[in-house]
Amino acid sequence: MGKAPKTLFIVLAFFSIYVIWGSTYLLNKVAVSELPPFMLAGMRFLTAGILIFGICKVSNIPLKITKRQLLNTGIAGFLFLTFGNGVIVWALKYVDSGFAALEVSAQPLVVLLLMRFLQGKKIKAMSIIGVVLGIIGIYLLVSQKQLISKENSVLGIVMIFLCMVSWAYSSLFVAKASLPTNYFVNTGYQMFLGGIMLFILSLLFGETWTLPTTWSSPVQLSMLLLIVFGSIVAFTAFNYLLKVVSPEKVATSTYVNPIIALTLGWYFLDEEITTQSMVAAAVLLTGVYFINTTKKIAIFNRFSNKLARKTPNE
Repeated sequence: MGKAPKTLFIVLAFFSIYVIWGSTYLLNKVAVSELPPFMLAGMRFLTAGILIFGICKVSNIPLKITKRQLLNTGIAGFLFLTFGNGVIVWALKYVDSGFAALEVSAQPLVVLLLMRFLQGKKIKAMSIIGVVLGIIGIYLLVSQKQLISKENSVLGIVMIFLCMVSWAYSSLFVAKASLPTNYFVNTGYQMFLGGIMLFILSLLFGETWTLPTTWSSPVQLSMLLLIVFGSIVAFTAFNYLLKVVSPEKVATSTYVNPIIALTLGWYFLDEEITTQSMVAAAVLLTGVYFINTTKKIAIFNRFSNKLARKTPNE
C-alpha cells in the first residue's frame, strides 16, 4: 500500500470513529427505550458479523483463522462488545446519551494509567497534568445532583467506567495479540463471537426477545444505522487504526464523540446540557489534549533539530 492511499485510509478511519461513533449514543438511546439492552446489542453485532462474513465470501476473502486467533478475537469481542458496549447500552436506560459520551471521553486517561501499571510506561509531565485535569473533569461531571438523583444513575455511571477499563485493556491487548491479518475478517469474528455472548447474557437475564417487524420505525432505523455504520464501518476502522497507530491516538476519538453525542441528544431527545456539564467537558477534553500532546512536542523537536543540523549550502 502506497503512502498516499494509507494516509487516506487513516483519515477516513478516524472520521468513522470520531463522527459515526459519536452518533451511536443517540441511536442506542433511541433503541434501548423500546428494546432490552443485551438483546439489542447482541442482534446488532451478530447481524453485523454475519453480514461481514457474507461480504468476505462474495469478495473471496479467506475466513480461515488459527485457533489462537479465534481465541484472541473472542477475548477482544467480549472486552470490546459483550461487556464494553453491551453494558453501556444497558446504562443508557438510566443516564443521558450525552452524559455517557462525556464520561467515556476520559478513556485516554484510563488507557494511559493502564499502560503505566501493566506495561511500566513512564507518565511524562504533560500527561500528568492531563491526568489531574481528567480526574477534576470526571468529578465535575458525576457530582451534579440533578443527574445522580435519577433512579439507578449512580450504578449506570459506575458501570460505564468499568466499560472504559474494559475497552482500554482490550485496546492494549489487540495491539499485540495474534489476530486475523485482514481487518474486515478480524472485525467479523469479534462481532460474531461478541454477539453470541451478548445473546447468552440476554438469556441469563431473562430478557424478552421481539422481532424487528414489531419495532417502531425510529428503532428500526436506529438498528439499521448501528449495524451498517456503527458496527461494520466504524469498528473495522477502529481495528485498522489499532494496528497502524498507537492506542493513545485511537483513544482521541473521545475529543469529538461527546460533542457529537451532546449535540444530537440535545437536538433530538431534548436532553439537558447543564453549565457544569459544559465546564466538565472543557476540563476533560483539555486533559485528554495534555495526555496526547507529548508525542506532538517530541515530533516537533525532532523536526526542529533536523532543520538546525542543515548547513546553508544544503
